[in-house]
This record gives sequence, C-alpha cells and structure tokens, in this order.
Amino acid sequence: MLEIIAKIVAERTGCEESSVTEESTFADLGIDSLDTVELLMNLEDEIGIEIELNQKIETVGELIALIEEKKKAN
Repeated sequence: MLEIIAKIVAERTGCEESSVTEESTFADLGIDSLDTVELLMNLEDEIGIEIELNQKIETVGELIALIEEKKKAN
C-alpha cells in the first residue's frame, strides 16, 4: 500500500517516491486538504474501495491503517 500511496504523492507533488514513508505527514509532503481529497480519489480508483474520511489523518501510516481497516470490512 505504501508503494501505491508514494507513487500518487510523487506524481502530485514532484517529490521522490522514496521520500514518502509511513511516518511522513501530508503537510511535510506539501499536501494540503484539497490535495488530500484528490489523493484519496486517486487511491480509490487505484485500489477499488471507497475511502471516507471521517477523521483527520495526518500521516501516510494513518492512511494505510484506515485503508487496511476498510479492506477487512469489505
């Protein structure tokens, strides 16, 4: 999952995929709230599950955990 997120973040921000870690915050990666929504839409297309953000997610690791929960629920 990290690789998929890193690829999408790199495409959006121009950063290196290798610089995206589970500890990376979206703010550190230069991703604001609008970018986050677009990132989630891209992720939904990529992984085929709907991601509803009903809580604030600040790090890539938190996003991965949310996606894993959603996958288990489906």
